[in-house]
Amino acid sequence: MKIVLLTETFCRNMGYIYTLLPKYLARAGAETHVISLGLSPYWRMEEHAQMFGNFLGSEALNPGMVEEIDGYTLHVLDGRSRLGYRQMIGLGAKLRELRPDIVQTWAAIGWIPLDAARFQRKLGYKLFTGNHNAWSTASASLVGGPAVKVKNLLSRYIPGRIASWRTEKCYAVTEDCGEIAWRYYGVEREKVATMYLGVDTEYFYPTATREAIEERRALRQLLGFSDSEIVCIYTGKMTETKNAMIIAQAVGRLRELGKEYSAIFIGNGVQRESIEGFPYCRVLDFMHFAKLAPYYRAADIGVWPTNESTSMLDAAACGLPLIVSDGIVYRSHVDGNGCIFHMNDLNSLVKTLWDMEPMWVRQNMGQFGAEKMLEHFSWESVARRRMEDYEHALCSSGAIENALGSGRQNTSIPEHEVRGAAKTSS
Repeated sequence: MKIVLLTETFCRNMGYIYTLLPKYLARAGAETHVISLGLSPYWRMEEHAQMFGNFLGSEALNPGMVEEIDGYTLHVLDGRSRLGYRQMIGLGAKLRELRPDIVQTWAAIGWIPLDAARFQRKLGYKLFTGNHNAWSTASASLVGGPAVKVKNLLSRYIPGRIASWRTEKCYAVTEDCGEIAWRYYGVEREKVATMYLGVDTEYFYPTATREAIEERRALRQLLGFSDSEIVCIYTGKMTETKNAMIIAQAVGRLRELGKEYSAIFIGNGVQRESIEGFPYCRVLDFMHFAKLAPYYRAADIGVWPTNESTSMLDAAACGLPLIVSDGIVYRSHVDGNGCIFHMNDLNSLVKTLWDMEPMWVRQNMGQFGAEKMLEHFSWESVARRRMEDYEHALCSSGAIENALGSGRQNTSIPEHEVRGAAKTSS
């Protein structure tokens, strides 16, 4: 089976779906290709350069580049902005060259799924889309008066419905992402399937071996934490929206109450300088996702104060109990291995941290979470379930023989259609 994944952004340093799903699809035996515009994650953020520095921009991803990574092939195309979305230039020609059996996009709206749906008619592959926009981050642009509704209808719902007609499934990574897909993005409701994001358990695993225990002890000593301290960890953007500073404030309050809590923060943002001013808090720069695992294992509680983060899964896989806010709708990754506090409520966070002081509470939650991540949230299991869906789509249409190597008839796209892809209207 030949699978092509289409993504606007790509960064080797981040453990996101666009680097890890292809890795595990390739390990499952599929010939896997990623076609990307090579943009850095969060490239639309005004403070992008200031926040991430060279962490995201240090790798050159130039149009025309082809590179082998972790068993799959990365292809970088040029792009252009049209009507608020990025469009891949030469996508039709690249798909004609690769002749995939399956094409998967991360988005359900925009030029990438629209053009993938357009070329699907000629190339005959099975198309799958997705939606990663959760209610906590997308609601501001979806809810409003008549002007907002008209804009959403024209720029999201209608184009999304057109792409959905040629789509097998749209993978929503949470239940609220699924509702947004069918309610606002035009995806046919029966085609929405919830499939959570994963964690790379090759790197993220609990402190269960002698080597891991020694690593934890040495790293805590290096960071200046004693064995008796309860260390909270937060990784990611330190923006006002993420509000990581409330963790530092909570640690300070607990210290005043005689409790040995500390915290480590890994990332950057406008709150970083303020957080660095709090005692008992250490702040480190962004780092490659695989290097984060020892820091999770050196900590005792993972805390994310506002909206969703895939880092929660990584921390849970390392055996950390989680604390998340009631601002998130999706809580499957926290049920049984974490606690909920009232978002941006300092007193609520202090009480929740206090409740996790007993070691047995943290250990029981952490063990349950690590087992749950391994069984249900590993990228290996996610890739396996997606492969089953891909195979079912091919079998149901009689296309499985092509996927096994017999070739596909009538796969050419007229040159005028390849050139005209950039003129497709949403």
